[in-house]
Amino acid sequence: MKWNLVDRVASQVLYAVTGIVLARELPHEDFGLVGAVLIFQAFASLFVDSGFSYALIQRKRPSRLDYSTVLWFNLFMAVLLYLVLFAGAPLIAWFFSNDLRLIPLTRVICISIILNASAIVQANRLMKAMDVRMIAASNALGLIVGGVTGIAMALTGFGAWAIVWQTIVTAAVKSIVLWTSSHWRPLMRFSWRSLRSYFGIGSRMMLTSFLNTLFQYIYSFFIGYKAGLGSLGYYTQSDKWSKMGVTSLTQVLTSSFLPALSAVQDDAVRYSLMVSKMNRFTAYLLFPTMFGLMLMATPVFHTLFGTKWDPSIILFQLLLLKGVFTVLNSLYTNYLLSLGFGSDIVKLEILRDTVAIIALGVTFPFLALTAPGDPVYGIRILLWGQLVATVLTWLATLVATVRRTRIPLGRYITDMMPYLAQTLLIVPVMWYVGYFFELAWMKLIVEAITGVVLYVGGNKFFGSRIQKEVLTYFRKGKIM
Repeated sequence: MKWNLVDRVASQVLYAVTGIVLARELPHEDFGLVGAVLIFQAFASLFVDSGFSYALIQRKRPSRLDYSTVLWFNLFMAVLLYLVLFAGAPLIAWFFSNDLRLIPLTRVICISIILNASAIVQANRLMKAMDVRMIAASNALGLIVGGVTGIAMALTGFGAWAIVWQTIVTAAVKSIVLWTSSHWRPLMRFSWRSLRSYFGIGSRMMLTSFLNTLFQYIYSFFIGYKAGLGSLGYYTQSDKWSKMGVTSLTQVLTSSFLPALSAVQDDAVRYSLMVSKMNRFTAYLLFPTMFGLMLMATPVFHTLFGTKWDPSIILFQLLLLKGVFTVLNSLYTNYLLSLGFGSDIVKLEILRDTVAIIALGVTFPFLALTAPGDPVYGIRILLWGQLVATVLTWLATLVATVRRTRIPLGRYITDMMPYLAQTLLIVPVMWYVGYFFELAWMKLIVEAITGVVLYVGGNKFFGSRIQKEVLTYFRKGKIM
């Protein structure tokens, strides 16, 4: 957990520094261009992995042949899908108002699919062993080199290409670091038998990931198509910054919790205790982070970007609120996956996507609406609909998790409620204290310090066990 948090914090800091410079230097439409291409890259990357990395983590003792087989499969699929996207680049450009700039952008940025595919198994082996130090190092070094490349190109006038080459260089450096630092090398063999043994849970997780990815990027697809690449740029910016919190928490939970849960899946008592601890840890981080960022959204954007991206602020806040339920859904999915209930996960994903499609259908006619001083009015309507869909999915996932883990619903609520209650009491105090400061950076600092002091102090006053364990772990590297 400690190294996963170090990895995510370091990665997001480096990612943020690069993102701030690029957001200041590049126009809205450049982010819209790259955002359009990333839709197709995301789906291609999904099919490259095909859910087998989840299956490898879930299995107790994968063999060297298992790892090798998955690696060769990943690389084969990456090359195949790159060729498809290379040939299909003109169709992508045609769909987005026949913007021919998308053709070369697509053909270059999708090289990262192959580079990322080469690193999946190496990273997977380290996560399986719960040794993620080199993953953290590879991510950090990749982001540093990629960030320097992207910033240099942005400052010298390369426009959207700065983001493209940042992506390529980051993926290449990460893969090189993982391969050069690892003693593991694949067998020059491929086993259909091994691949088929992972197909059950792998295919279910691929379907789940496909549906999840579909509903992460389908909004970008329709926004770019109906509202234009300029509006897509505003949405892409808000989505990127909101994901820094949501995705970081989700990845920490998945990479840290899933291997530990899988190891005790046959011990009901230990499993139940571990679930409670994970519930409390998640709530301890999730609620103050998300609600605090929602409150501080305006001073954050003004401090980092000035007023250039003001239309993105309300979108950022809505995406953070939606992200609270996204993280909780991911947590509960880990519980189901660790017990081998992949079919339940698929059913829940289908339910979520059905509700999301209904919400999308209801709000789509309003997507291109604007109002005086508000070019993203229609996108706001879209996100409110998706927030309702996510809340309904969370309720269904919670019910299914309670049934499969045989842990009472009351336990899930009581594990998390103290941290939610504290957050809801502290956020108004943060707003009141920040109200007296005009400068954005001063308001941001005062609100952040107020929130941290009250939250940490409140948990200490009430004797929060999870806070003691977290602080002890980061000081001494062990849980009390």
